[in-house]
Amino acid sequence: MTKAGFVSLIGRPNAGKSTLMNSLLGEKIAMVSQKANATRKRSNAIVMYEDTQIIFIDTPGLHEKEKVLNQFMLDEALKAMGDCDLIVYLAPITDSVEHYEKFLKLNNDKVKHIVVLSKIDQVNQEKLFKKINSYSPFAQHFEALIPIAIPRKVGHDDLLKVISKNLPDSPFLYNPEDLTSELVRDIYAGFIREGIFENVSDEIPYESDVIIDSIEEDKGLDKIYATIIIEKESQKGILIGKGGESIKRIGKSAREKIERLSGQKAYLNLQVTVKKGWTKDKAFLEEIGYKS
Repeated sequence: MTKAGFVSLIGRPNAGKSTLMNSLLGEKIAMVSQKANATRKRSNAIVMYEDTQIIFIDTPGLHEKEKVLNQFMLDEALKAMGDCDLIVYLAPITDSVEHYEKFLKLNNDKVKHIVVLSKIDQVNQEKLFKKINSYSPFAQHFEALIPIAIPRKVGHDDLLKVISKNLPDSPFLYNPEDLTSELVRDIYAGFIREGIFENVSDEIPYESDVIIDSIEEDKGLDKIYATIIIEKESQKGILIGKGGESIKRIGKSAREKIERLSGQKAYLNLQVTVKKGWTKDKAFLEEIGYKS
């Protein structure tokens, strides 16, 4: 008998959700950034573990901000909590337990969950044991507490084993050969956004987005045409850079990730356009895919 189910990765911004999903999959399909609130939409990875098919759902971090875009991001996380078989709550080792208590109020024991203490490689053993003990008063709420160090894959097998144990008996929901059910254009847009986060500072990464205009698949070469949206005219020069240096770095970063995933060469054409106040424009946000 096989098992299958949806597992939502939930936590505060920058808890390591996207990094963990990529690591468990063994392929990079979700954008990752050291900056908070990089993930905006739900995405998934299909991980096979023994006789279990685990569909991980990556989500935006739990946070509170007034922009329409941020409200969409919070809604995405809350929907993922309600539409899954199991929740993996990522708690960075340096986080206060108060954040976990807020999660408990949101979940209200509706969906069973596992607590994952992430980034344990940043503290010594004494601090790790102290943090584990701080979760003891909440033991009746979670199925397991698992410390992990994502770069060294410490705790990965323990996590997959507990997840498998808590998923329902079911035939596989996707082809076991598939890595994700996401559209290629959404993955590529994420890689370009990651390039922006890596190469441009201040508010520009948070006030920019990417639309894939078209993808032309030729033998041995993918041609991708994309538009970067920004909020202010003053941001355009910074994004492009002197002599186009900044936009070239963004394109190079994204193209290398695209080629690693696709296994073939890619040509990436990036255009920049200004759309004032787009992060607060509900109609425009829906037009480019941010639908509640």
